Amino acid sequence: MTDLAAYDAFLRAKAASARPAGEAVTAADINPLLKDHQRAIVEWAVRGGRRAIFAAFGLGKTFMQIEAVECLRRLHGGRGLIVAPLGVRQEFMRDVLTLATGEHPDITDAQRAQLHAWQDGRPERVPSLRFIRRIEEADETGLYITNYETVRDGKLDPRLFDITSLDEASCLRGFGGTKTFREFMKLFAGDDRHAGTKNDGVKYRFVATATPSPNDYIELLAYAAYLGIMDVGEAKTRFFRRNSEKADQLTLHPHKEEEFWLWVSSWAVFLQKPSDLGFSDEGYELPPLTVRYHEVRSDLLSGRETRSGQMQLIADAAVGVVDAAREKRASLPARIAKAAEIKAASPDDHFIFWHDLEAERVALERAIPGIATVYGSQDLEERERVIAGFSDGRISDLGGKPSMLGSGCNFQRHCHRAVFTGIGFKFNDFIQAIHRIQRFLQPREVVIDIIHSENEREVLRNLLAKWEQDKRLREKMGEIIRKYRLNEQAMAEALERSIGVERIEVKGEKYRIVNNDTVIETSRMAENSVGLIVTSIPFSTQYEYTPSYNDFGHTDDDDHFWRQMDFLTPQLLRVLQPGRWACVHVKDRIVPGGINGLGFQTLSTFHADCIHHFRRHGFAFMGMKTITTDVVRENNQTYRLGWTEQCKDATKMGCGVPEYLLLFRKPQTDRSKSYADVPVVKAKKEWDREAGAWKNPGGYSRARWQIDAHAYARSSGDRHLKAEEIAGLPADQVYKIWKEFNLSAIYDFEHHVAIGEALEMRGALPPTFMLLPPHSWHDDVWSDVARMRTLNGEQNAKGREMHLCPLQFDIVERAITQLSNPGDTVFDPFGGLMTVPYCAIRLGRRGLGVELNPGYFLDGAAYCRAMEEKMSVPSLFDYLDAADGDGVEERMPEAAE
Repeated sequence: MTDLAAYDAFLRAKAASARPAGEAVTAADINPLLKDHQRAIVEWAVRGGRRAIFAAFGLGKTFMQIEAVECLRRLHGGRGLIVAPLGVRQEFMRDVLTLATGEHPDITDAQRAQLHAWQDGRPERVPSLRFIRRIEEADETGLYITNYETVRDGKLDPRLFDITSLDEASCLRGFGGTKTFREFMKLFAGDDRHAGTKNDGVKYRFVATATPSPNDYIELLAYAAYLGIMDVGEAKTRFFRRNSEKADQLTLHPHKEEEFWLWVSSWAVFLQKPSDLGFSDEGYELPPLTVRYHEVRSDLLSGRETRSGQMQLIADAAVGVVDAAREKRASLPARIAKAAEIKAASPDDHFIFWHDLEAERVALERAIPGIATVYGSQDLEERERVIAGFSDGRISDLGGKPSMLGSGCNFQRHCHRAVFTGIGFKFNDFIQAIHRIQRFLQPREVVIDIIHSENEREVLRNLLAKWEQDKRLREKMGEIIRKYRLNEQAMAEALERSIGVERIEVKGEKYRIVNNDTVIETSRMAENSVGLIVTSIPFSTQYEYTPSYNDFGHTDDDDHFWRQMDFLTPQLLRVLQPGRWACVHVKDRIVPGGINGLGFQTLSTFHADCIHHFRRHGFAFMGMKTITTDVVRENNQTYRLGWTEQCKDATKMGCGVPEYLLLFRKPQTDRSKSYADVPVVKAKKEWDREAGAWKNPGGYSRARWQIDAHAYARSSGDRHLKAEEIAGLPADQVYKIWKEFNLSAIYDFEHHVAIGEALEMRGALPPTFMLLPPHSWHDDVWSDVARMRTLNGEQNAKGREMHLCPLQFDIVERAITQLSNPGDTVFDPFGGLMTVPYCAIRLGRRGLGVELNPGYFLDGAAYCRAMEEKMSVPSLFDYLDAADGDGVEERMPEAAE
């Protein structure tokens, strides 16, 4: 029997939470100058070992980084390294000095005394920080800081340090596509896919930023990959819908949203204010923010030649990157003039002028007397001198790009005014720039002036929409933090709630189907009780069919999938009669180049792995049937076999991926003979030449055997119709299918209700008219008037993905006919829409199926009942007929006004 306790432990281990990889510390181990919320986060981060600190501006992110690295250094010795943007090191130097001496205007005498008492006799508790560019400048121990450029250019190897922290890790936002990201993954995380190597990298590593972008999922996945929490490809499969056209355009499964944010919260803390962790917000109220918009006129007369060679009279609105760049150049004089006007109106205020173009910087220097600017070709020491001068109030006006100055710099002590001399599409740069001055401990109202042209209204709308979305998602993260605080155990328990299913059984005279976990249900079945197994197993991580951890598709990789199958396959062998067969439908899966590290798509060895798995559990491999697929349709789904790409370079292309029906046999009891304990016996159907007729016309013919014995199995492709597919049809076509079925079957009220409920579950049952009325055969009863014209055919399947290749009727029927006796029980442990039990009933066998997904189970129950009562059930081909239009006319009135 399956060890159900071990199986339950396996399911609970699926919960996607980051395991601790650090050291336990207490409040007594942490510098007493840290605030309560800072101390709690440091304790959590050190315990985790690899964590992200996403704390809002002014909450002490710098203090927390320094102390987290120092805590681990005090425990283990060695060297710690903080990597920070240019212009930020003075902030770290200032904060290290505060933590070492307590000398700061905001530190009281009592706090300073507490610090000295904590440090007394413990020199390792007195931090020091040194800026370095080469390892030769470092000692064997100590805390050091360097710039990103130093690491990126190969001057300093972070693998020579024991603990690292990335401050404002903007390089990770360009996941996969930037040299910096790849280099940092190799150096810090030990992941060099291009060289085919993988090691643990730096043992302890942190990232910290005030503005991760919650609405940019790729950024969050990149942080998780860098920290060693989860591979990006695995996270995409676990939480997101696939977009084969744009790999990094991710859509979070609706039923995975709560789990995704709980998982993120297990390794990242999104802190908006101290009260999120239950502490006082005193001193942490954000200053009021006033945003003012200034629209300057655009030159609407284009005078530009288009690609087609025609002259354009009116300039297009700036909706794309190319148009926006063109508009920026055209409107530059007007925008700079407006910026100078804003400065002239408040000459005593300190300003920072944000810009994107080098031409804008030059124009600002001409328009605003005394302004200091920073730029890419500037000497690094000069750049840092200018930044420090503005931060300390010695320089009143500063010009710079958000991409250079927008991260890490604190300008709130002397500046509360910012002017965006132009706008762009990069929301992260925009919000970072705003929060250089709008942050906790800013004493004055912050005023932001945004200058844009008439033709940039759409760019502005997009920017503001992202801002609103960012606020909503941050509130979502705040809810999780307030609910679970930093309690990993509470988060893990919340994630485990999607384990288990309430068992439901439906049965008739010739079938029994169960809504349950197939491992649990199969373990309850009697030994040697099944005459044949026909099933289409889940294709590893390809799709998840339910939000439950019991789902076999809810696995990390192929190895993880087969480990869950290890609980089921021995039970399949146990319940199958000796000498009988198990027919397993599989298909190899496409592995994207970004996941395999090769840069081009490859195939998994899934069908071969399946053969190895079943043999390992005692089944004998008897062969496999190949079922060809539509190569054009496959390419449309995967963009793997395109003709254009074939013409560019045939070496990157593969071939179409067939389906396979793998054939396994449970060894018979008596090994001295090869027959099954209960043989599958067929009466021969033979042609009587003398009589000119078939002997035993209902028997098994030589012609059928020759086709059955062939390794190539053609299929009509017909199968059960899914409610998702009905939901995707315009309502008038759904109406036609329902009418034809309703008038050709014996009416059953409960079946009628079940069909309606199945559509309702998928959001495809209209609330304003009756889509599935009871139809009448009588001409004087008009039951065929649909009270609408059409519905939107682009309805979603409520977060569920359709099976990659559902099992077809004729494949199932051939296996049942060839390999079972009339009256045998035919079992499908992954019943889905119950195609196997349905076909078994039709062929005079008993059907048995188990399905976890309640929607599929309900549909399958309706199909099995219909077959037992000899109803005509709509199939895929009926759906295609309706979708193509079969000439059936319906009386469809005009939609009501």
